[in-house]
Amino acid sequence: MTINEQYERIKTLADQIYANPELGYKETKTKQTVVDYLKSVDSDISIEEFSTTGFKTTLGEKQSLHIAFIAELDAVYAPTHFKADPANGAAHNCGHYTQVAIALALYEQLYQTKAYEAFDFQLSFIFVPAEEYLDLPYREQLVNEGTITHYGGKPEAMKLGVFDDIDLGICVHAIGGEFAERTIEINCDLAGFLYKKYHFKGEASHAGFDPFSSVNAYSMSTLFNTAIGLSRQQLDEKQMVRINPIVMQSDMSTNVIPNHITVGTDLRTQSVDYMQEVAVRLDKAAIGSAQALMGEVAIDTQMGYLPFQQSRYLSTFVAAAFNKDERIKAMLNNQAISAAGDIGDLSYMMPCIQIGYSGFTGTIHGDDFIDVDPEFIYTVFPSFLQSVLDEMVGQIDKNQLYKRTYQDYLDVLNTLVK
Repeated sequence: MTINEQYERIKTLADQIYANPELGYKETKTKQTVVDYLKSVDSDISIEEFSTTGFKTTLGEKQSLHIAFIAELDAVYAPTHFKADPANGAAHNCGHYTQVAIALALYEQLYQTKAYEAFDFQLSFIFVPAEEYLDLPYREQLVNEGTITHYGGKPEAMKLGVFDDIDLGICVHAIGGEFAERTIEINCDLAGFLYKKYHFKGEASHAGFDPFSSVNAYSMSTLFNTAIGLSRQQLDEKQMVRINPIVMQSDMSTNVIPNHITVGTDLRTQSVDYMQEVAVRLDKAAIGSAQALMGEVAIDTQMGYLPFQQSRYLSTFVAAAFNKDERIKAMLNNQAISAAGDIGDLSYMMPCIQIGYSGFTGTIHGDDFIDVDPEFIYTVFPSFLQSVLDEMVGQIDKNQLYKRTYQDYLDVLNTLVK
């Protein structure tokens, strides 16, 4: 098969996934599309399924090192996107459809050329569901049914042992915005986040006849929001803290003093320790706001994702491949952002990197996001990824790697939630 023929096949698949977006743990059509493609490349392929829609396949015999190349199957809930599915409101304005296509392009070129046989490591391709933290009532239902334990697809795979024999992880992700030159990115750390709910409780009364005997829960939430605003100057700018309180539940009437209101917010930071510190500040602000107005507050804390600190050691192999590749003109480095992903959870257990790639226009998760350089995304970039793997052959220092258990991971989560 020629490069052009593979490109046309991969682009057709990517366009098919883009046109059929699905939310996390619901990616049934996407899964079938990917599995069908893999079987067209290798009719004897062995596929290990996990969770609801996740699956894994491996190239090469067992070695002393095992690398995972990870792609994400799900879309975002974005019903106003110009290519959103009208039935489910999902849209692929996260770029995950290109991740999947890139993984398949890499798999196919390694399989067809047998290049993986020269690796001194085993290589698994792991397609995970539910990276985006959304559609939470559905995921809560799955948890209550015992179908899943974690809202995120990678933590769920970790629980199921999918990564038990893996030593390091490689992910890729779209870079939002337009670039004058073809660009990659390394060492872009991500925030972690907690999901907090504050249930303010007051006492209702008639707003006109007898407001004097009431305790206004909405006023407590307003005071809380003011306290958050006034405390922002005390937050460490290096931690890139993000807090976005919203009123989540409200059935208020203008003639009744509200006796309950729920405020929800993400809490994003670049480190676990600072996340705990800011969580304590938020909780104290909520308690103080309630007490100041003679009310009460109940606090729920739900773990989102852990911060992602990329392995600088593994990124050196990417940089080495970039320095030899004249097709890619620019490389961004060490630009942390406050977006989050469940790759942070996996990186707690083992070293991981996430290589960014350009080729898009618009804002990630925005209504205008779409690819504009498919040749780079589906041809040049997968070829570059193979050169990264080639750089790793015989060069990975096992002393630079680490391994933690799923129980270690749970211990950290329990500390944060408490």
